Amino acid sequence: MKLAVLNGDRAAIVTDTVIYDVTDLLPTRAGRHGGPWLPWLEQGGTAAELRQLDLTACPQQPLNNTRLGAPLSRPGKIIAAPVNYLDHKEEMAEQKTIAEYGVFLKANSSVIGPGDEIELPYTDKRTDQEGELAIVIGRTARNVGAEEALDYVFGYTGLLDITVRSTEDRSTRKSFDTFTPMGPWIVTADEVGDADSLSLQCWVDDKLRQDTNTSELIFGIAELVSYASSVMTLHPGDVIATGTPAGVGPLTDGSKVRLTIEKIGALEVQTTARIAVAYADRPGARHQVHALPRQ
Repeated sequence: MKLAVLNGDRAAIVTDTVIYDVTDLLPTRAGRHGGPWLPWLEQGGTAAELRQLDLTACPQQPLNNTRLGAPLSRPGKIIAAPVNYLDHKEEMAEQKTIAEYGVFLKANSSVIGPGDEIELPYTDKRTDQEGELAIVIGRTARNVGAEEALDYVFGYTGLLDITVRSTEDRSTRKSFDTFTPMGPWIVTADEVGDADSLSLQCWVDDKLRQDTNTSELIFGIAELVSYASSVMTLHPGDVIATGTPAGVGPLTDGSKVRLTIEKIGALEVQTTARIAVAYADRPGARHQVHALPRQ
């Protein structure tokens, strides 16, 4: 089943050609933040419940040309895997992988949806695309073993982990507003099946940059959920970005980015530099420490 968002606060289920507005059939309503599906997940919603809904009684519209929002516009938290493909480790000349780095957090306010714009922050610092499969947690998890971790996964979605190549730590460089495009919807785990064997491609301006399969992940889905739950409690609606493969590259003003993941779908966004400033003009830059010359 595919769970989407219409008009920011309407819950929808998507079939091949039709979107069904199921908002009035749910026991919850959209909260102040997070859209309609977050409160539903938080109160224990399951895919089995959705399959019992009578979609024929719901308002419907064609899928074509329908603008969708982020399926979770403000998750409780976004956990991310920094180096979880060996080819990306080699590409970035990293010395370590997720096994040594652990995970990091991205600001949940950085989420945008399909068709929205990534705002490039700097005119003179490279900002890259990183296409990733994302996990949506469905049950509270703490210290779960890898053998049971998939029981805590509600579904999956596409995610772009946008990154500035500057001096700050990962969390800062990846948490600018608009730096986490997500969507186009959540696909329930039962429909996806084996998420450790999905093809993933990412195009920028119609040029294929990333092409991999999630079978190449260092920490697979279950191991990643287990590890993250050993560090912090995972709550329903939390999102885990599983990491990006080789092929990251710079975005420029007007770039069009398209991420496709097998059994998930396509997420498309574009970029704008309309608010970009020089890195030296960023707030706080005057306090930057420079190395003193050797005597």
